[in-house]
Amino acid sequence: MRSDLIKKLSLIAVCAAMTCSAVPSTVFTVNADTSTTVKLAASSDAAFSTDFEDGDASMFSKRGDSDTSVIKVVEDSAAPSGSKVMSVTGRSKNWNGPSLAVEGILEPYVKYDITVKVKAQWYNTICVSMQHTPAGSDSPQYTNLVKAVSQGDYVELTASFSYGSDEKDVSLYIETTGDANDLYIDDLTICESPNNLDLNAPSLKYVYGDMFKFGTATTVSELAPKSTKTLIKKHFNSLTAGNELKPDSVLDQQACLALAASGNDEDPQVTLDAAKPILEFARDNNIPMRGHVLVWHQQTPIWFFKENYDPNGEWVSKEKMLRRMENYIKNVFTAVKTEYPDIDFYAWDVVNECFTDAGAPRNPGVPDSSNGYQSSPWVQIFGDNSFIKPAFEFAKKYAPEGCKLYYNDYNEYMQKSDAIVKLCEEINSDGHYIDGIGMQSHLNVTNNGGSDPFPSVSTYRKALEKFSKTGLDIQVTELDATVNDKRFDLQAKYYSDIMDVLVDYKDYISAVVVWGTTDDLSWRADRDPLLFNADYSVKPCFESIVDGIEYTEPSEPEVPAGPTVLYGDANGDNKIDILDAILVLKAVQDPSKYGVNGTSADHLTKYGEIAGNVDGISGLTEDDALAIQKYVVGGVQEFPIAK
Repeated sequence: MRSDLIKKLSLIAVCAAMTCSAVPSTVFTVNADTSTTVKLAASSDAAFSTDFEDGDASMFSKRGDSDTSVIKVVEDSAAPSGSKVMSVTGRSKNWNGPSLAVEGILEPYVKYDITVKVKAQWYNTICVSMQHTPAGSDSPQYTNLVKAVSQGDYVELTASFSYGSDEKDVSLYIETTGDANDLYIDDLTICESPNNLDLNAPSLKYVYGDMFKFGTATTVSELAPKSTKTLIKKHFNSLTAGNELKPDSVLDQQACLALAASGNDEDPQVTLDAAKPILEFARDNNIPMRGHVLVWHQQTPIWFFKENYDPNGEWVSKEKMLRRMENYIKNVFTAVKTEYPDIDFYAWDVVNECFTDAGAPRNPGVPDSSNGYQSSPWVQIFGDNSFIKPAFEFAKKYAPEGCKLYYNDYNEYMQKSDAIVKLCEEINSDGHYIDGIGMQSHLNVTNNGGSDPFPSVSTYRKALEKFSKTGLDIQVTELDATVNDKRFDLQAKYYSDIMDVLVDYKDYISAVVVWGTTDDLSWRADRDPLLFNADYSVKPCFESIVDGIEYTEPSEPEVPAGPTVLYGDANGDNKIDILDAILVLKAVQDPSKYGVNGTSADHLTKYGEIAGNVDGISGLTEDDALAIQKYVVGGVQEFPIAK
């Protein structure tokens, strides 16, 4: 049996969670392995599980006062298991539905898998989503986790998710994208995701360290699990924010409107709050960053292009848009230099995707479903691509020192490659404003379900050769390669062949960045495009791109105890909380898995071993875990205790 200390830690954690949570009363027990609360259910290893056979749906609530849903447990002869399900009737909007608050149930920084079976009354697309409010914001964000079509039958939906401790009001909910018809829900289970991260696998940043940076992209939600952080720290020495530095995340509408009310609608105000967890992670782990992106026809709010920032207003003049563009770029770069002076922003995508596949400017207008999100507000105002050169001129004027500036595009190996080369030549015709070309490299191993990749390796090589002759730097900015039917053998060969081409041109390439960490969280998740599986294990394509390359991987440096150590911060996230106590406890009781040389991705580091020893007695013990717990609740005021 586990010690009484685990029970004490778990009980305190449960009480604290229930105090700050608005979860309705129900029956709980304690999962001693994770120190989280768990609803009694059939699945003993689940963080939360219910088949509704107990008639209890009290953990689920409507999504606000305007949600008209009626939630209750009913009999259903078609129930996937047992005889009872949770029914959701009386929905008047498709976002109406059952919501499950995760506080007091799940742990932050842990990756979970949710599985649920849902039936729509008639044909509808069902979506499992997550609502969460980032730190420093009062505006909730909504993330669709997984969708499936029900035609009056039960469909199973499975997705991965995680969240950070600084996020507020985190909940999971079920909605539809079509009509607001009735829903029936059964067999909902949330389990900690499998973690098979191989800490002994070759590190990509060292395998290719003598050639170019090897990086990845991440979003705030993708970065939340500790295992993802460990994966990134092990393999990558470049980081890109997947969404959080795009215009719709950076532009601060309320601040813009406030300034416009005083008569100035030419100085767009910005905020880096959305990107804060990514930026802090990069800063704290000394990982260089690529900025993505300043000027783009998508993910830029339409009000940015309208008079007085009114989305229904008139389009601004070309002259006003130029002034807005300069101030926007200046304010973004000023913010990163002021707030994150210690981050090496070594590259920034200034302009993104301004050409059609034929190499022509985009059509003018608002990007929406009617035009496949291809129309450009920039072209609407300027009439052509004449906005691009000023963007680079402004970026060169205000960028952080040492930050290179790139034009970035997809299908860059097709007909538009000539247009990209011509654009770069024109931009630099009277100066040096653009430093490089970003090749997105969203590739396909089994094009249209076949066995021939697109582009072919020879086609990709020809584009790379063409760009290398410009004399500009090249970065592969968003590499992934989709595959159908789990043909990972074909994917491994294709990845290997593409990397061979990149190695051949290593003298022209400064960075190769894959677009995401694990397959399940990729924007192309349905076709497994990345190097790591959902459980963090390496795929055949990972093995194929490291095989045969000689490299040296330095060992982890020792971290001496001293004034730089934050005692109590066992997990190294620069704060002291219950998660530090839990990690110390795990390391003491299962050192082969969670100790300094443990196999788990969340094992104690050398720094954590020093920081976790808070009682002044040599070696980690359960007393250190209890002391950290007491510190969290105010029983201990200072560490180390006996020093």
